Amino acid sequence: MNLDLASLLVFYDPVALAIVGGGTLLATAARGPIGDTVDALRCLPVLVRRPFDFGRARAELARAERVAHAKSLLAIDPQVLKDPDVARGVEAVTDGATADEVEQLLDRLRQARLDRHATVQEFWAAAAEAAPAMGMVGTLVGLVRMFRSMDDPATIGAAMAVALLATLYGALFANLVAAPIAARLRRLARAEENERRALIAPFRAFARRETPVRRSRAA
Repeated sequence: MNLDLASLLVFYDPVALAIVGGGTLLATAARGPIGDTVDALRCLPVLVRRPFDFGRARAELARAERVAHAKSLLAIDPQVLKDPDVARGVEAVTDGATADEVEQLLDRLRQARLDRHATVQEFWAAAAEAAPAMGMVGTLVGLVRMFRSMDDPATIGAAMAVALLATLYGALFANLVAAPIAARLRRLARAEENERRALIAPFRAFARRETPVRRSRAA
C-alpha cells in the first residue's frame, strides 16, 4: 500500500488536534505549578543528548586533583569545572570540608536533582493518562456537532471526522509520545543517579588528601 501526502492528510483535523493537544496540556499543567510544565518542555532535548557526561565529570575532578597536588586548591580555576556537582564538591574541599561533609553535600545535590527529575517524569506520565480522556472529549464534541446538524450532510462528515480523529489522536499521543518520553526520562535519571554515585569515592579520597594538608598549613 502506497501512502502519499494526500492520503495522510485525511487523518489531519485541526479541531480534533486542538482539543486533544490543548486539552492534554491544560489538564496536565493544572496538576501543578506552571514551572513544572516549563521544566517538562525544556527537558525534551535530553531525550537525544544527555546533559551529564560521567567521563567529563570524572576528568574535571582528576584535573582539579592534579592542580591541587602540584600547586594548591586555590589555584583551581572554577571556570573549567562545567559540572555543577563537581564544582560544588571542589569548592567544599577548598573550604576545608571533610570527606563525610563532601559526601553529604553530594547526596543533597543528587537528591534535589532526583526530585526535579521525578516531577518531570510525573508530568509526562500524567499527560499519557490525560490524552485518551481528551480524545473522548473530542469524540463527544464531534458527536454533539453531528447530531445538531443532521440536515446538513457536509457538516455531518466534518463532525464525524472530529469524533473519530480525536480518539485516534488521544491514543497515539498517549502511547507513542507521552508514555515513551516518561519511560526514557526514568531510564536516563536512573543511569545518571548511578554514575553520580560513582563520583563519591574519588571525592572522598580527594577530601581526605587535601583536608589534612590545609589543616597542617593553618596550624
